[in-house]
Amino acid sequence: MKQAFRVFVSTFTMAACALALNTQAVAEDSPARTITVNGTGKASAAPDMATINIGVRSEAATASAALSANAIAMKQTIDKLKSLSIKAKDIQTSGLSVNPQYNYQSNRNKPRITGYVASNNVTVRLRDLTKAGEIIDQAVSSGANSLGGIQFGFADPKPLLEEARRDAVADAAARARVLTDAANVDLGNLIIIQDGYSAAPGPRPVARARGLAESDAYTASPVEVGESTIRAQVTLVYEIN
Repeated sequence: MKQAFRVFVSTFTMAACALALNTQAVAEDSPARTITVNGTGKASAAPDMATINIGVRSEAATASAALSANAIAMKQTIDKLKSLSIKAKDIQTSGLSVNPQYNYQSNRNKPRITGYVASNNVTVRLRDLTKAGEIIDQAVSSGANSLGGIQFGFADPKPLLEEARRDAVADAAARARVLTDAANVDLGNLIIIQDGYSAAPGPRPVARARGLAESDAYTASPVEVGESTIRAQVTLVYEIN
């Protein structure tokens, strides 16, 4: 009888150990409970630089004549920009093309070439915003007849970006606390941080194009600098205890 009891106890002990080991293995294989939250932040300040797109569009009977007239007007424009203390590194050609003009009214299947259009555009960085309106008007009066608008920004966006990132992390952490509190669970350790950001462009007032035939007596185009904002986004992953 005692021997049978010992066998029973031994069998029970082995089964209990196997169950404990199996429970531990299941616990180890089970994925950790986590919560993923996104946060957004922003930081604003008055911009200290602007980017404008200035162009020259010329029409002529031949492609060479259109390109030649365009080159003369664009050189005058660039020379004027440099005379206004715009450095060469802040002037960059962004587009150059020559295209035929067609007349489709006589025969849509065989349109007739009536002339050519040459276009040349430069992107200009302005580092003295107090002279932005004057520079735009002077460039147009010297030969440019196309303006692509103006975009404000920052010469060094890092300080604002850091501020926006801190704001984004704080926003994400607050969301995580609210969600776990609402779900009646405990927020654990932060295990993953993912970063991503985008700088919001400023306002883009478009200046009026002025022809060479207009009077030199004018008031500089008003340019309001306003405020620009840099936004940041982060993703945080927390453990749930």
